Amino acid sequence: MGAKTALLAFTQGDLRPVLLGTGAADRVKAEHLVREIHPGYAVTPIEDGVLGDWCYPPDDVTYVAMLPGAELLCDRRLILDRPSELPEELLRAGAGRRIIVHGMHSVSDWLCFAVWEDGVLVRSLSLSPDGGIVENIGEPYDFERPYWAGGHPVGSTLTGSPYPLPFHPLELGEDALRALFGFILEGRREPDDVDPFDVPVHGFRVEDPTGEEQAAREAQFVAWMEAAGPPRTVRWGSVQGQ
Repeated sequence: MGAKTALLAFTQGDLRPVLLGTGAADRVKAEHLVREIHPGYAVTPIEDGVLGDWCYPPDDVTYVAMLPGAELLCDRRLILDRPSELPEELLRAGAGRRIIVHGMHSVSDWLCFAVWEDGVLVRSLSLSPDGGIVENIGEPYDFERPYWAGGHPVGSTLTGSPYPLPFHPLELGEDALRALFGFILEGRREPDDVDPFDVPVHGFRVEDPTGEEQAAREAQFVAWMEAAGPPRTVRWGSVQGQ
């Protein structure tokens, strides 16, 4: 499994029929939404694309699908380890509508998703094998219940030790993606699934003009590299006892 997502949607109802009937593109409204979400940032239009390619865009890049009665943003800044801490300005932007967040990263087997109904958080889950269950708020959705009931065991890790969670986050992540957004990125598609490669998105480069955000991100990466230590090398002869 290698899927990654960083998705946030504001919608009046189920996203699936909206994404199936995408409608006409509106770059002006998309740019207005990006500027509302990131006030004070430098916003520059870039080449458009399709949702299937840009569910997890690079740093400083946002893609937007403008839909009838809904907006869908692909933006790594909007996804948090604790989804319940979604900034107030995003809650205001989605006021009166359903707000859905989905984040997934295949390198760390991390998953989060959350849903607000009329401004009230009804479900938030964030977990990974290294961090455990970081957040688990509200009643599980029906698509989750088989996972919590032990219906999707993982088995042992490469080291032979048991997997530290009762299920694989990315497997649940795909089911959450289908249930909440109407499509999947990996696995067998169902007849009524949306094809994310049929959904157009508008692209924007969105940068902190002060450079502080970029510097903090680089410093965090350096700290992570230092904590990881130098790369280890193993000589084949030493492995064979020669």
